[in-house]
Amino acid sequence: MKKLEYAIVDIETTGGNATHSRITEIAIIIHDGTTILDQWESLVNPEKDIPPAIFALTGIDNALVRHAPTFDFISEKVLAMLTDRVFVAHNVNFDYSFVRHELEKSGFKWTARKLCTVRAARKIKPGLASYSLGNLCRALDIPLENAHRAGGDATATATLFSKLVSWDDEGVLSTMIKKTAQDQRLPPNLPPQDFEQLPEKPGVYYFHNQEKKVVYVGKAINLKKRVASHFTGHSITPQRQNFLRDIHGISYEVAATEFMALLLECIEIQKLWPIYNSALKKLEPKYGLYEYEARNGYRYLALGKLTKGQSPLETFTSLHDGISCLRNLSEQFAIDHRFCNYGQTSEGQLEPQVKSTPFPEPSHHNQKIEEALSYLLNDRPSFAIVDKGRTADERSCVWVEKGHFYGMGYISSEVSINTPSEIKDHMTPYRSTAYIMQLITSYAANYSRNVLKIS
Repeated sequence: MKKLEYAIVDIETTGGNATHSRITEIAIIIHDGTTILDQWESLVNPEKDIPPAIFALTGIDNALVRHAPTFDFISEKVLAMLTDRVFVAHNVNFDYSFVRHELEKSGFKWTARKLCTVRAARKIKPGLASYSLGNLCRALDIPLENAHRAGGDATATATLFSKLVSWDDEGVLSTMIKKTAQDQRLPPNLPPQDFEQLPEKPGVYYFHNQEKKVVYVGKAINLKKRVASHFTGHSITPQRQNFLRDIHGISYEVAATEFMALLLECIEIQKLWPIYNSALKKLEPKYGLYEYEARNGYRYLALGKLTKGQSPLETFTSLHDGISCLRNLSEQFAIDHRFCNYGQTSEGQLEPQVKSTPFPEPSHHNQKIEEALSYLLNDRPSFAIVDKGRTADERSCVWVEKGHFYGMGYISSEVSINTPSEIKDHMTPYRSTAYIMQLITSYAANYSRNVLKIS
C-alpha cells in the first residue's frame, strides 16, 4: 500500500449532477497510505447562482465565491495533484464525475484509478447501521469539523482512509484499486454480494431502493453481464446519477429463455410500475374499441380513450393500432364504414363512405357487427408456445386463449399431460395487453415449430 500515493478529494457543488451543476469548493489531500504528504483547498467561482438549499447545507453563497478563482484558473493545480495517484473519495463516482467533467472543460483529458471509502468501509467494517460520512465518523470515533465543507469532509475522509488501511488485514483495498476491479464500478449503496450472486442465465432483474421498493425492472440473456452494463461508462446525466444512487439492492428471477424473460419483464413493469422504467410505460394501452347501439337501431364500433368504468372489447397502445384493427374488422366482415367511429386523428375524423350511398338494412348490418364481435371475442385462435425449461427436467409454456394472453409458467417432466388443454392448469394467469400479444404473435410467427394449436 505504501508504494502508491492517494489523492483524497472532496468537493461542494451547486447541485447533484456534473452536466448542469458546478464545483464551488474543492479540497485535495495527498496520502501515502500512512501519513499526509500535502493538502490544498480552494473555493471555486461556479459562474452561476448557488441555490438556497445548497447555501443552507454548506454555508457557501454567491457572495463567498464572488472573488474566488474559476475552476479553469485552478485546473492545472488540480491536475498536477491528481496525476499518477489513486482518486479517493466518499461515494467516489460523484466527486470523480465532477472533477473529470471540469478538467475536460478546461482542455485536459484525465482518468484515474478510483477508491470509494463507502464501499471500502462496507467491506472492512461490515454491519454498521449507516455508511454516510457523518454516521461513520460517529461510529468509528473520527473527528468531523466543518461538515459539508470540502476541507472538513476531506480531512475526515483522510482519517477514515488511514483507519481502513490499518484494519485491512485481508488486502481489500489492494483488490479494490485494481483497474479491472468490478467492485469499483458498482453503485455506492449496492452490497457487492447482490451483484456477485447474479447467474449468467436469462432472466429478469430488479433494482431496489433503500426502502426495498423496486425502482427498475429489466430483462437479460445473461443476468450478470446485463446488470454490469448499467454501471459502466462515464455518463453524468442527472437521471443516471440519481438512478445509481437509488440502487441499494438487486434481486432476480431466472427464466428459461429470452422470450420468457421479455414477457416477465412486461408483466412485472405493469404490476410494479417502477419509477425508472419509462420505455415500456409508454406502451401501456391508451385506447379502446367499444360497441354501442344508437337510437336508430344500428350498432356501431367506435375507438376512444380508455376511461374508468367502461369495458372495451380490445385495447391499444396507440390510436393507429386501433384504427388498423377496426379497419381490418370492417373489411373482413363488410361493415359499412359509416358505422365505424375511428376517433380523432391529427387530420380530423376519417372520411366515411359517400353519404349518398343508402344505409344497409338494420338487421343485416347488426348481424355483421355480431359476427365481427364473435370473431374478436371468441373465434380468434388459442395456442400454446412450448419451449425448453430452466432445467432439463421441465418445459416452459406460454398460453394464448382466443387471441389473448392467458398466462405462462413451467411444467415439470414428472407431470403427466394427456391433452393440450391440461397445460392451462399449470399456467400462472396474467393480464393481457396489446403489446404482450404483439410480442407473442411475432415470436409465434418466427418459431412456428414451438407453437401447439389448441382446438
